[in-house]
Amino acid sequence: MASTAVPAAPAPMEGHGAYNRSSGVQAAGSSPALPLIEEAARRVALAEAPEPIVIADYGSSEGRNSLAPIGATIKALRARVGLERTVSVVHTDLPSNDFSVLFQTLETDPASYLRGDPSSFASAVGRSFYGQILPASSVTLGWSSWAVQWLSRTPCPIPDQVQVAYSRDERAYAAFTRQAAADWETFLRHRASELRAGGRLVVLTMALTDAGDFGYRPVLKAMYASLLALVSEGLVRPEEARRMAIPTVGRTRAQFLAPFAATGGFAGLEVEHAEVFLGEDSIWHDFQRDGDAASYGARWAAFSRASVLPTLALGLEGGSADPRHADFVARLEAGMAQRLAAKPEAMVIPLAALVLAKA
Repeated sequence: MASTAVPAAPAPMEGHGAYNRSSGVQAAGSSPALPLIEEAARRVALAEAPEPIVIADYGSSEGRNSLAPIGATIKALRARVGLERTVSVVHTDLPSNDFSVLFQTLETDPASYLRGDPSSFASAVGRSFYGQILPASSVTLGWSSWAVQWLSRTPCPIPDQVQVAYSRDERAYAAFTRQAAADWETFLRHRASELRAGGRLVVLTMALTDAGDFGYRPVLKAMYASLLALVSEGLVRPEEARRMAIPTVGRTRAQFLAPFAATGGFAGLEVEHAEVFLGEDSIWHDFQRDGDAASYGARWAAFSRASVLPTLALGLEGGSADPRHADFVARLEAGMAQRLAAKPEAMVIPLAALVLAKA
């Protein structure tokens, strides 16, 4: 009998530049956090020269959405220390991330922070941020964007959806909530270890509104309906579909602050800023301007393909090596695009921005 156990961990983003091409939603959502990382760079405690200033980018993917925040950080630091001080930027992501595209982006993109700055250097580490990645007390500034919503593992199947936020199964919802709380504390502990005294970490991630809304409802409705269609068509077996779950969560502001509630601090970190807000839906804005429903559907489907469809494909019997993998992803994307184009809607995009300081 085929196993119905969910895959242990999420798959990487699609790779080959797909995430860079289809992550406009993430780029627009990250922009409100840029003033926070700039202010952190102006206030952070710096080591004495010649020790380098270390910036860690936790969850870089293919790098394009890191260029603006890291560039803004370096610019603010240069105003303090000049052009000669060494800045070391370390991009981190899962070992299976497409780091070749990351380095190509850093080398060739006109917006690369390396351009015109011979004292800034880039490197990368392929390791999950649910463990320690960098040496203790080595990081001056940390940045993490659209990454901490990913859990370290999928705690259980979701029997009636692929995203637990829209499941009616109370046990699944409780299991994901427990995993999210444990993972957030784990993430904080390791970042606290890596930060220097006086260092700061800025986090931008998916959230829940105070009313508990995860957002993205039309996208996830189209995704699940398209998956069920593939089951009906015989491409995907029912037991495979039951294994397919997206291990992402949104947290409320209260859940982000829960580790700090008892004493005001956690693992040596203190909260300087915490807010939940609604991100910009640039795809909807474009649809309002041009009325192109097909483009609206295709762009949201491409967003999903680049970010989460590879994780769903792990539920196939052969996982990422399954001979149906490419066909599965392509047909799921096409089904989503068609359904979304049939009824364009504005997307609710709840995001959280936090600034944490190491005392």
